[in-house]
Amino acid sequence: MAEAILFGLAQKMIENLGSQTFQEIGSLWGVKGELEKIKNTVSSIQAVLLDAAEKQSHDHQVKDWLQKLNDAVYEADDLLSEFSTEAMRRRAVSGDKVTKEVRTFFSKSNQLAFRGKMSSKIKAMRQKLNAIAEDRKNFRLEEYHVETNVVSRKREPTHSFVREEKVIGREIDRKAIIELLLDSNVKENVSVIPIVGIGGLGKTTLAQYVYNDEKLKNCFELKMWVFISDVFELKIIIEKIIASVKGKAPKNQEMDHLQMELRKKIDKKKYLLVLDDVWNEDRGKWLNLRDLLMGGSRGSKIIITTRSKLVAKITHTVSPYILKGLSEEQSWSLFEQVAFSKGQVANKPTLVTIGREIVKICQGVPLAITSIGHVLYCEETASEWLLVKDNLLANVIEGNEIFPILKLSYDNLPSHLKNCFAFCSLFPKDYEIDKDTVIQLWIAQGFIQSSNKNQQLEDVGDKYFKDLLSRSFFEEVIDSYGLIKYKMHDLIHDLAESIAGEEYRLIDFHGKNITEKNRHVSCPFFIDLSFIETLKSSVKSNKIRTFLQTCEMYRFNVLDELMLNALILSFRRLRALDLHKLKITRVPNSIGKLIHLKYLDLSFNKNIEILPESITTLLNLQTLKLCSCEGLKELPKDIRELVSLKHLYNDGCDNLSHMPRGLGQMTSLQTLQLFIVSTSSHTGGLGELNELNNLRGTLEISHLERFKEVNSESIVVNLREMQHLEKLKLKWYHQDQVDNNEDEKLLEDLWPHQNLKYLEVHQYNGVKISNWVSSLIYLVDLRIENCKRCQYLPSLYHLLFLKSLRLNTMNDLEYISDNNMSKEVPASSTTLSTPFFPSLKSLTIKACPNLKGWWGRTGRDLVATTSASTPNHQQDQSHNSLPLFPLLSYLWIFNCPKMTSMPLFPNLEESLYLNNVSFKPLQETMSVSSSSLSSSSPLSKLNKMTLVSIEDIESLPAEWALYSLKVLRIWDCPRITSISGAVRYLTSLCDLSITDCEEFDPLRDMHDDGMEWRCLNCLCYLRFSGIPKLKSLPVGLQCISTLGRLSIANCPNLMTLPELTSLEYLEIERCEPNLTSLLEISCLTSLQWLDIGNFPNLITFPESIRNPISLQTLSIYDCPNLTTLPDDAANSSTSSSATATPLFHLNKWEAQNKRRCQYLGMFRTLGTSATSPRLRVISGTC
Repeated sequence: MAEAILFGLAQKMIENLGSQTFQEIGSLWGVKGELEKIKNTVSSIQAVLLDAAEKQSHDHQVKDWLQKLNDAVYEADDLLSEFSTEAMRRRAVSGDKVTKEVRTFFSKSNQLAFRGKMSSKIKAMRQKLNAIAEDRKNFRLEEYHVETNVVSRKREPTHSFVREEKVIGREIDRKAIIELLLDSNVKENVSVIPIVGIGGLGKTTLAQYVYNDEKLKNCFELKMWVFISDVFELKIIIEKIIASVKGKAPKNQEMDHLQMELRKKIDKKKYLLVLDDVWNEDRGKWLNLRDLLMGGSRGSKIIITTRSKLVAKITHTVSPYILKGLSEEQSWSLFEQVAFSKGQVANKPTLVTIGREIVKICQGVPLAITSIGHVLYCEETASEWLLVKDNLLANVIEGNEIFPILKLSYDNLPSHLKNCFAFCSLFPKDYEIDKDTVIQLWIAQGFIQSSNKNQQLEDVGDKYFKDLLSRSFFEEVIDSYGLIKYKMHDLIHDLAESIAGEEYRLIDFHGKNITEKNRHVSCPFFIDLSFIETLKSSVKSNKIRTFLQTCEMYRFNVLDELMLNALILSFRRLRALDLHKLKITRVPNSIGKLIHLKYLDLSFNKNIEILPESITTLLNLQTLKLCSCEGLKELPKDIRELVSLKHLYNDGCDNLSHMPRGLGQMTSLQTLQLFIVSTSSHTGGLGELNELNNLRGTLEISHLERFKEVNSESIVVNLREMQHLEKLKLKWYHQDQVDNNEDEKLLEDLWPHQNLKYLEVHQYNGVKISNWVSSLIYLVDLRIENCKRCQYLPSLYHLLFLKSLRLNTMNDLEYISDNNMSKEVPASSTTLSTPFFPSLKSLTIKACPNLKGWWGRTGRDLVATTSASTPNHQQDQSHNSLPLFPLLSYLWIFNCPKMTSMPLFPNLEESLYLNNVSFKPLQETMSVSSSSLSSSSPLSKLNKMTLVSIEDIESLPAEWALYSLKVLRIWDCPRITSISGAVRYLTSLCDLSITDCEEFDPLRDMHDDGMEWRCLNCLCYLRFSGIPKLKSLPVGLQCISTLGRLSIANCPNLMTLPELTSLEYLEIERCEPNLTSLLEISCLTSLQWLDIGNFPNLITFPESIRNPISLQTLSIYDCPNLTTLPDDAANSSTSSSATATPLFHLNKWEAQNKRRCQYLGMFRTLGTSATSPRLRVISGTC
């Protein structure tokens, strides 16, 4: 299957040889004729590749011929790369176009020798390719001059029936699809519902399951099932639909008669049509079919099953249903059904263990599970099952149903995507793939070509990637930093490895699985010298084109200069070299020997201080990654000589002192993450940015405080020409207060293009932020931080796409807007007006101690005047004049004590955090009438609320209907007395913590000792700390079966605990003098863990702990006077470890950063024996 890779490489050669550059150079260097002959020879060979690929499986001579051809084409590609590199070098030296370069070239004495050498090499290569081309005639290979993607998908036609008991794990999916089918609230008479997922996931089975559901029997007048698959031809599909209705297919009818018959059958009828296994991505063809199906009555539905998100996109009228894999237990139930005979599971525990491991490997794909299960059904010994498990790919995936099904997706790809897909086999399973990285690697290998000179290869690569994503070869994930990454399903990865063959290799731990046929290698293990030596001795290393470091065990990865030098000198044909996170301290000069290199990653090597100047001789280098090379002091001074460089990643290079002169000449640069402003006139100044108009992604301009007109080029930085730039960070690092006029003038000159989506301004010392911010109409994220002198912000309400706003440490800011509120907020009678901040979802305001409100004094006075002139009974409605954020989901306000009014936020869903602010904005929001909201009441969708140091809050009022709240934390609110009014609405609350609230009493304003607390029927965790008025817990807690963890600290007046039968974890700290009564725990029948700490007066244990029912762990710390244990402890302290099972160890508790004391009084663990619980005593000192 590697013929696709060879086909793509041949195509790349043909295109290069036909380019104007090669033609001009070939003509002037006297080799044009030879290059043209090579092009024609490769074209003739390429034409028979598809037929040769078909025949190689049963003809070893053809297979050998393909291998020779493969080697020769790679050699030719290397030679042409060497040829073009030399031409590039001479063009760079001459500084002019090809004609002048060649005149310069021939004026030197050594040029004739070089010409003769290259001519000889090219002639030899042409002869070698000619001989291989001549050999093809021996095999009678047929020519296919145009690659076709029409493949014969050898899949059995499907039907509409499935036995319900055979379907496992799809109940939720069936219910969801049926809800869509029965939904009458749709605009179209006929709705289309695509079901999308990788091959083998069970899309057809789900459609069958739904099709036969009893709920649908009387809902549709017609039900039809059509298997599409191979060819999306309108006439054939119409015939199949008619056959599904009539029970027999029409014969020899013209198209016009067929379409009339179809419309006669379905028009004005409510129907359900399933189109199974659709591959067509031609929207025009779909629309031709859809037009004939739109005559159905309201409520008609079409279900489409497909692997392609693009098919779903062009067909759907409702959101596509993305089918996921089965859970592990569902997978096991399916496996058990097909792999075991009835009753066999109970008698085969070893097979069950092996089977569960196999099920994990299948990752929830039903077809893989059933395929493997059928193989194992006839195997009865553990050794046979282990053999299948250990050779899952070779013995099952390729040899059974699943591989042909998955391969259909690959067969349907155009050749350029086949190369790209095979390359991804280099990433280990479960690896989080960065899209930009893989595109740059594809470009480095020449997989991405474009005939449009105005189109960047990165844009073409992005289209390639999205195409593979839409076909379900990748799935989107969010990494630990919240960034979008991509993974390949394990079975898709197995397919990629099978397709890639021996050219691509994931190296094993010892590097023993590589061969001389490998050209692209990836190392998912740590690298050392012995590994490098093994690599060198095991392969003809000069063939290696890709070396990727994909090991994430950073602590073990070390590559010193000697090892790195050996690697470089061994792999001179490298196009891509990834050396990130290898603790490299020095890059050797030999790096300049890698003349073909296009991609180099040295990121996260924190001790590299300088790069060798030889790196600037890498004329083909397109991508240089130096991210987080924290020790790097400067970039090579001749970096401008990297004439092919497009991407320079230097984010996190915090020790860079300046930028080199000439950077502005690198007009092909698309990525420059960090630009350092220098005080020296001998380094690159801000003017270097003027010509870099192709920059994309993120640009951070740092140390702007160093900018001085006198030592710069005195040129206004023309950021407005950078139309592709998405993120701009402008950072000053002032050491003291300076004249803000300089900052204000500079910021005004840094006006970016209006396409900008992210803007960050850091430690700017001006009083006013430039008004050009208001012109950034596509801005999505705005951050203004540590601008302590700033008093005026530009108008932000114009930013209709703004989703996130963050204001941090702005000491002098009093109002966010200096406008009158009426200017920014349209009158309520204007029904067509734009909502207030229509896209804002996240708002963070931190450390703005003088911030009073949203609008300037005029607007604030307006509200104040309205309130003052309004009768008392109407004053509470004055907040209705304030606008509300329609989409705001996350609000964080910290240390803004003077802020008493802001726009309302009743639609929050994610989180509300208020710390050291007035309670009034929250009160105003909670008083919004429900008639003006999309939900029933303010904050009814909120999940998390944290209130800290709110001086004026006294209670959570009864009218606060926080139905969705899952987490509530109230800390250091000195006047709050109770939450009793709101308790009955907290039916979703899982986590409640109330800390350091000296007036709080959970029983205040309650009857029956707090029985109302039973409404918290989802509560799992409860903490009271620093609550001096707490005497007893609400008895309503006894009714909560979910309460598993209770923590009580610094509550000196607490006397008793209620009977909490579900409690598993109890923590009690600093609750003297009533500890003894609190430890009457015999009623806590589920308690497994008891944690006691900070009781200096505790001397002996109470009797209630002597015979605990379920207690497994007892932890005691900071109890220096505890001297006596219960009798059981003394009796068991000398027991052997064989009869007492310790659950914890002393070092674990020390690691948890518990507060130290003079002596560790006791640390004990209950063990089990055949008779009764025993205590294992471990004592020591802190």
